[in-house]
Formats: sequence, C-alpha cells, structure tokens
Amino acid sequence: MPSYEPEPDRIWDEYEWERFLQQQDYKTEKYMELLEKYLDHPQRDQIIAQEMGWTQLLKGDDWSDEVDALLADESSTAEEEVASAQNDAGAADGFEDHFLYRAAFALTVWIDQLFDEYAALQNEPAAVKLATHSALASAKLAAALSDDDVDEIGMTIAYLKRALKAITVSMEAGAQLLAEQLITPQQHAVLNQRLFEVRDGIITLMGKYRGEWLRRYGSL
Repeated sequence: MPSYEPEPDRIWDEYEWERFLQQQDYKTEKYMELLEKYLDHPQRDQIIAQEMGWTQLLKGDDWSDEVDALLADESSTAEEEVASAQNDAGAADGFEDHFLYRAAFALTVWIDQLFDEYAALQNEPAAVKLATHSALASAKLAAALSDDDVDEIGMTIAYLKRALKAITVSMEAGAQLLAEQLITPQQHAVLNQRLFEVRDGIITLMGKYRGEWLRRYGSL
C-alpha cells in the first residue's frame, strides 16, 4: 500500500484523504493482528518489527515512539476517535451541538436501551454489528464535525463517507435482526427511522461540503 502523508502547504481532496485514512487503518490493523498472533512468542518484538518495517527496532533501538505514533494515527476503534474529537472541540458550537451528531448519539442510546430491555441481543452477531457500527458512525461524525477547518474540507468529506458506510452496515444489521425475528417490526421501524435520519443528514452535509470545495477549487 503506497504511503500518504499530508503536506503542510497543499490542500488534499476527499480521495487523497480517504487513501491516507485507509493506510492508517491498515497499519493499525496489521499491528494489532501481529501482536495477537505473536503475543507469547519469545521473539515477538523482533518479528513484529520485521513485519511492520520498523528498522530501528531491528537495530536494537527503542520502538516505543513508533508504536505510540502508530496508535496515535487514525484508529479503527470508535472510542479513540471520539476521545480525539472531544479534545479538539473547544468551541461552543462543537460537534456535540451539531444536529447530525445529536441524531447519531441518540441512535446509539436507543440501541443501548434496546439491549438493556432484551439482554439476549448482546450475544447476537447482527446485534453486535448494529451496535458497533452505529457507535462507529458517531465517532466518524465527531471526527468530521470537530475540525471545521476551512483548509481541510477534503478530510471532513472523507470522514463523512466513513460515517455513511458505517450507517449502511447498521441498516443491513437491522434488516438481519428483523429477518431472524430478533426484533419486532415496530422496533425495526423505529430503528430505520433513526438510521435514515442520520444517513440523509450525512448525505446532505457531504453535498454541502462538496459544493464548497467546487466553489473554492473548481473541481473534485
């Protein structure tokens, strides 16, 4: 996978940011897979360093900075993205006050309440997928909405696209729960209403930011 690093004096579009974020996902997932695979291996650090291409460790240097930098990059977990967004959001009109984030957060609260009412759902793969990807959508929205930097419209759109993908997966999970009769048609109707509210909001916001990109730079 080619390496992408943001250039300080150049504006990236949404596609370049998407490639960069995909690269960070790949690096993080690869490291976690290797760590799990070789956790108890006596040569764990050397093997992981070889696989990740961390030449300084192979020379005997400390790899803690490399690991810290990796895990500080775009994380594949919703919790870390939310925490990062919260640290960046200091203004009164931060992401927590945005109608779209509030709708996404209300969706996760509703799903949590459903799990509390029907505890058996917590062991159902489709239900876990629904909860995970709904939370992930909230995290992606937090990352997009917390940094309203006029010079980083491409990054905002890239995060919105990831939020949209997570909502789409949540919709598929909800349909599966209904098909397996794990939720009632009424519960599915409420779930779909909330999911579509977030989905339509993301699509509208993406259109707004793409329009602004075209106004400023002339093409996507």
